[in-house]
Amino acid sequence: MARIDPNKLALEERVVQINRVAKVVKGGRRFSFSAVVVVGDGAGHVGVGIGKAGEVPESIRKGVEDAKKNLIRVPLVGTTIPHEVRQQFGASTVLLKPASQGTGVIAGGSVRAVVEAAGVRDILSKSLGSTNPVNVVRATLEGLRSMRSAEDISARRGRPVRIFIPGQPSGVENGNGR
Repeated sequence: MARIDPNKLALEERVVQINRVAKVVKGGRRFSFSAVVVVGDGAGHVGVGIGKAGEVPESIRKGVEDAKKNLIRVPLVGTTIPHEVRQQFGASTVLLKPASQGTGVIAGGSVRAVVEAAGVRDILSKSLGSTNPVNVVRATLEGLRSMRSAEDISARRGRPVRIFIPGQPSGVENGNGR
């Protein structure tokens, strides 16, 4: 898959979690910070990054850089996702379900940050297992990465997309006539 150029997108960043880590040394404790950051353009592109540094702003900046390197394209169907997906990462499992228009984003903080940055407006989700924000965010991203649009699947199979419209006997080819 071709890498997405972050410079061509108007990316917004969102900090999911900042964690203070203490390292005990001879003279006392040394503190450093790790930040989980989500970037997205709200139109189907999203990335997640983790930054670690001695200061919070620096860790956020590093997280944003990392997120820009890991951008993915999310297939959208209107304002929602094309199909249900259940994805595991570590001990975290995330369930993402398409929702009808006007439902809104029904999701916890970590999942919400990722799907809103991706531009999903209507979705149902449930975080199962571990609620570690790093693993939940990664599971959500992997779930979105594994999504396939109807066009992708039909192209892979070499068959046209058939959309069922009530009142028409056989459906419509490739969505023309909706």
